[in-house]
Amino acid sequence: MLNVVTHGDPKRPTLLIAHGLFGSARNWGVIAKRLSDAYHVVVPDMRNHGASPWYDSHSYADLAEDLREVLAAYSDGPAYVLGHSMGGKSAMVLALQHPEIIEKLMVADIAPVGYAHTQTQHIAAMRAVDLGAVEKRADAGVSFEPEVRDFLLQSLDMKAKCWVLNLDVLEAYMSDIIGFPEVSGTFEGTTVFLSGADSDYVRPEHRHRIKALFPAARFAKIPGAGHWLHAQKPREFEASVRAVFG
Repeated sequence: MLNVVTHGDPKRPTLLIAHGLFGSARNWGVIAKRLSDAYHVVVPDMRNHGASPWYDSHSYADLAEDLREVLAAYSDGPAYVLGHSMGGKSAMVLALQHPEIIEKLMVADIAPVGYAHTQTQHIAAMRAVDLGAVEKRADAGVSFEPEVRDFLLQSLDMKAKCWVLNLDVLEAYMSDIIGFPEVSGTFEGTTVFLSGADSDYVRPEHRHRIKALFPAARFAKIPGAGHWLHAQKPREFEASVRAVFG
């Protein structure tokens, strides 16, 4: 079972949030707490991330099944599900395989397609850090790309001097992570694909594929935001979540 952080009254409607690659429940803490006035917010650390168990596999079938188990444990009925990037793909697979357990779906800045841009350069950068010589968290990120430095450093356990990421398995499954599996079925429920206006992850040519799997899909953008739209425009992102899930 995944490590799960919850916020709010369990009697409220369940909102599950699935984070992206190299992330954790911690990344969503502020937004999750703010949304807890209206929802029972359930935020797992995805497998091979954060405080969740490490496994030898990291396919979207695995990730979707993990989310199904979380919902079975934390929700009495169909839930609202929000996923960003890798978490968005996991949520889409869950919706396609188990549509009956999802009330509404929001997919943040990702499409059900394969991408060419790998993320292995970040794994290499993390591996290259001499953690034994690091005295301050900021020192570990001096060679990281500026736009992801603070984000990646959240996965550094300074006390244990280790990354709370299963870098070996994430690297081995990178082609699966940036890809999208062949999944049968459709999700007929309300689905919103929310993108950063400055991001190119959800392109016009993806819409045919999206509509084939999610016939009720609607599309929205947050101006001035890129792929990390929830971190770059948290208030606008929060407002979008409330507008979709009610």
